Amino acid sequence: MAATLETTKKNAIARKLADMKTLQNLMISNEEKLLKASTDNKKVSETLTNMLEDDRKSLTAIDEAIAELEVTSQPSDTITEMVQVMESLMSENDLDIYEKFMQHEGLKHQLVMTGLLVHKAAQATDGILQKLVDPINKVNFKNRAHQEQLKGSIYYYGVRQLTGNEPEDGIWAAAEDGIAALKGVFGGLTD
Repeated sequence: MAATLETTKKNAIARKLADMKTLQNLMISNEEKLLKASTDNKKVSETLTNMLEDDRKSLTAIDEAIAELEVTSQPSDTITEMVQVMESLMSENDLDIYEKFMQHEGLKHQLVMTGLLVHKAAQATDGILQKLVDPINKVNFKNRAHQEQLKGSIYYYGVRQLTGNEPEDGIWAAAEDGIAALKGVFGGLTD
């Protein structure tokens, strides 16, 4: 009975890790597209370049967690369908650039919440699956920091579209303050 319960828990967590991997791949794809579309702003380009580097490392960390779990799964049908829709939206011109950044930030939030769910589920297995938590925590904190960084891009392109004017530089400071606060709270976990 205990072995069956452990297998059931591992399979459920494996499914969520597969969802995370699929979403993380979508993050990379989106950021590559957004980078091409935002060459007009050096700060946005630099931010996206750094995110891409982080997200590629995060993909490796997710793979490490999957290897530690020793169980693989396919992503849920819901995630697979959502990714197809998002790839289409991000590739076409139906959305303005600020709307694409908004969609991307929302997906980052979903990825963070999925990662937190995996973390909490691993904790709830009486330590059986605890060893996979560390790589996932790093992914969660990087993605949470990215959410703050994306706000600056959303403000920049949103204000520009709505008014035709450049927003005040304070939007970048606010995003950087949010990231600094996260790093302060979580210390070495973000490295």
